[in-house]
Amino acid sequence: MNSAKVDFSSWGLQAPIAKAIEANGWTEPTEIQREAIPLARQGLDVVGQARTGSGKTGAFGIPILEKCTPRGEPQAIVLCPTRELAVQVAEEMDSLQGDKGLSIQTVYGGTDLEKQAKRLNQGADIVVGTPGRVIDMTKRGHLNLEGIILFCLDEADRMLDMGFFPDVLWIFEQTANREQTMLFSATFPQEVLDAADEFMSDAVHVMSDDMEVEIPEIDQYAIKIGRANKLWALGRIICRMNEGDQMLVFANTKRMVDILSERLGKFRIRAIGLHGDLAQGKREKIIQSFKEGRESIVIATDVAARGLDVDGITHVVNYDLPDDTESYVHRIGRTGRMGRKGEAWSFVTREDQPQIEKISSTWNMTIPIVDAPPLPKGVERDPIGRREDWDEVSDVFGMVKIRLSIGKSDSTKRALADWITNQARIPDIVIGEISQNDDETDVEIHVEKVAYVIGVIKAREFNGMSLSPIIVET
Repeated sequence: MNSAKVDFSSWGLQAPIAKAIEANGWTEPTEIQREAIPLARQGLDVVGQARTGSGKTGAFGIPILEKCTPRGEPQAIVLCPTRELAVQVAEEMDSLQGDKGLSIQTVYGGTDLEKQAKRLNQGADIVVGTPGRVIDMTKRGHLNLEGIILFCLDEADRMLDMGFFPDVLWIFEQTANREQTMLFSATFPQEVLDAADEFMSDAVHVMSDDMEVEIPEIDQYAIKIGRANKLWALGRIICRMNEGDQMLVFANTKRMVDILSERLGKFRIRAIGLHGDLAQGKREKIIQSFKEGRESIVIATDVAARGLDVDGITHVVNYDLPDDTESYVHRIGRTGRMGRKGEAWSFVTREDQPQIEKISSTWNMTIPIVDAPPLPKGVERDPIGRREDWDEVSDVFGMVKIRLSIGKSDSTKRALADWITNQARIPDIVIGEISQNDDETDVEIHVEKVAYVIGVIKAREFNGMSLSPIIVET
């Protein structure tokens, strides 16, 4: 990164833009502006990594404003995932152009199409919009993309999460005369990297220093749990919430968001799912309801939750651990704000163990492994019942260890193994290692047959003895 101190006046920006920047009270550019603006002003393709609030609108907006002239024909297009962001970007760009006289028009769904069409027909130099409405306006003949020389994609990862990439690609292909492309994103999953490669062959990559992560000071816990009982553990945490508490639950996929909200609903626990496949109006209502405290529990994917800036969140639950360590910190940082108490719970399956250890070591955090919290006083039944989950107690080879009340003086290993295979009518391969001491015998049974075998052993006697099988947790 270029660490030399610069200010906007040193760049020799066009006079109207320079005056507007000064009027806005901007003196020194933010990190992403300092890195991206000089490159973009040279006409280079730019891929920028920066979060909302980092000044990225100025980073792409200032070069776009400089490159366009007021002639009433679309010369630049900025695509945004939501109408809120489109409006925000357009307003900021308008405030940065000063009296240059550019017409900056927004096009987005959920509002009067004819009014937007009329404004486009009156002339637009820069168009800021959401992909669906941009396509609609283009196909209806209100928006001509052939004259676009500058194409910009904002919050590309949210575009991906919301399923907009086919639309983005269609729009990109219509801008055959473009001279410059810019793409900005907070995160770069492989699909976004692939899109950047498809859109640009020789882009310069820049990153804001504010991507560095602050570790929030909140109570963190990890519960070792099998997949089948994650819902039970979530129910335990939910039933301990106080009136006015709010919970944000993270799942890694849109499908899991839907499944979770549906399953909780069956247990009469209201939880609203939030992901990119929901209609924009519905997403807005959910976010607003959560901010106003009318919803207590929201389940969301990482990208969909980015617009959720709610100070009242008291609990964050990682139903699925995130795939990267930085996302963990961003997730848990949504609680414990404004001096409030915050708790972050993570569900850790056997497969997740290396990831939670990586998260702890990367950020030098202590995340204690604990049991699911107990039921609160006065509550006698779990809101969601615990299920028998053999995967939770099996080893990496799929074997579950059961302990029998029979010692080596009562039977040989071979005799006991033969008795189990004969009584349960199972092949020898289902039985693993057998170990004995004077009082007990441990037998490994494959996870696919262990419940059945335990049932058989409980119902039969071995040489007149009850074996009383119990599970030995690994």
